[in-house]
Amino acid sequence: MEAQIPPKSEVPPKSMTHRETMLVVLGVLLPVFMGSLDNTILASALPTIGKEFGDVHNLPWLVTAYLIANTAITALYGKISDIHGRRVTLLIACSLYMLGSLVCALAPNMFVLILGRVLHGLGGGGLTSTGMVVLGDIAPPKDRGKYYDYFSATYTTAGACGPALGGAIAEYLHWSVIFWMNIPLGLIAVLLTLTLLRRLPRHERPHKLDFLGAFLIMTASVALMLALSMGGVRHPWTSPPILALFALALIVGIGFVVRLRTAPEPLIPLSILSDREVRLAVMANAFGWGPIVGLHIFLPIYLQNVVGMAPASAGLSVLLLAVTLNISAGVTGTILPKRVHYKTIPIVGMLVAIASVLVLAWRAENLTLWQFEIVIAMIGIGFGTMPPLAATALQNNVSIHTFGSAVATMQFSRNLYATILIAVFGAIVLVAAGAGGAAAAAHYSAEGFVRVFFAAAGSFAIALLAVVLLKEKPLQTAHV
Repeated sequence: MEAQIPPKSEVPPKSMTHRETMLVVLGVLLPVFMGSLDNTILASALPTIGKEFGDVHNLPWLVTAYLIANTAITALYGKISDIHGRRVTLLIACSLYMLGSLVCALAPNMFVLILGRVLHGLGGGGLTSTGMVVLGDIAPPKDRGKYYDYFSATYTTAGACGPALGGAIAEYLHWSVIFWMNIPLGLIAVLLTLTLLRRLPRHERPHKLDFLGAFLIMTASVALMLALSMGGVRHPWTSPPILALFALALIVGIGFVVRLRTAPEPLIPLSILSDREVRLAVMANAFGWGPIVGLHIFLPIYLQNVVGMAPASAGLSVLLLAVTLNISAGVTGTILPKRVHYKTIPIVGMLVAIASVLVLAWRAENLTLWQFEIVIAMIGIGFGTMPPLAATALQNNVSIHTFGSAVATMQFSRNLYATILIAVFGAIVLVAAGAGGAAAAAHYSAEGFVRVFFAAAGSFAIALLAVVLLKEKPLQTAHV
């Protein structure tokens, strides 16, 4: 009997050499860097933008608008990449990203700038998430750790460089240069996508895009962000506008959950989350990365308001967090595949990270600069052991045909939680500062950051619990 030839999408991809794999990795690192940089690059430039437009109250939306749009679109990009391939997905993301950058650079007022940041985020969500999907295409779980550190280094370096770079551009050039520079970078990313990703294996599958689910989560997120940013500052927490926003967020959030359970292909595939190990990997990733993203935004503010540093110097002082995190993630990604009990290192690392954040909270009001650098270095060293484990555990428990959706789900969860946590951190700092009045502003700013650091430690603890509960299944040596 003649053997049947499998469909084109079912033909196992030809194994790639290390050199070919590295070329593909290099092809997606620039998009990952671009998408990650915009999470934090405006942090130090916000005062300059607010002064030029005469609007300081809406400045936080320049960060949260990007993050909300980025979060809502990430899962859709995972589906698009499973349907049409990774190259097409990256080209769409780059196009939206450059268009959003153009709108922001030419914005005549704050309203248009915020709208541009939304469009910017819709593109950025595809830049960051598709890179991890590509990694899953080119390397099996057992070999993935040695390539993951390149992505981790790119992501964290971009996040850490953002405040320093944005502050320098706003101080010495003009804040619009932050967006103008994205145009040539985007064109280079398109060129790399068209050339270096030609050998990328294809695993297309028919999917339906859940635009309604994306709309619901964006609406719920915006309502929640508005309530958290205005509550206790512009309006009392129990005032009708704040309660209405919380109610809207709850109702629409429930609608999103119903949509997940009833849609033919929901934004977050419940079939993927039905696997216990996948749930724990997603949980560890979200509750671990959330505080790191938040710290990259709030540590420069802490150094300016409490320690008394200049904006550019404050941004540079946080770089050590990224450096140590990158080194730790790189070393861990190399070691993990060689160990049978590969959870031990991340567990110890997360304990170190938790202890370091607690020290930061304990000494927040009288921490010297060199003590600060030691503490954030220990946070980076400790936390850096966890991301390779979470990524490898996820990829070790899903098939290659749902891998795009699985990675997008992990990115979605991380971004959504980080966005909410940043809003919570901001509310904590603003409420603490406002409680003491102008005369006690410095004292209450310090107290607010103490509470932020305690909240970060609590989030790390939840990530640690997820890692502890994760089963150490043998790592696969081939795609399934």
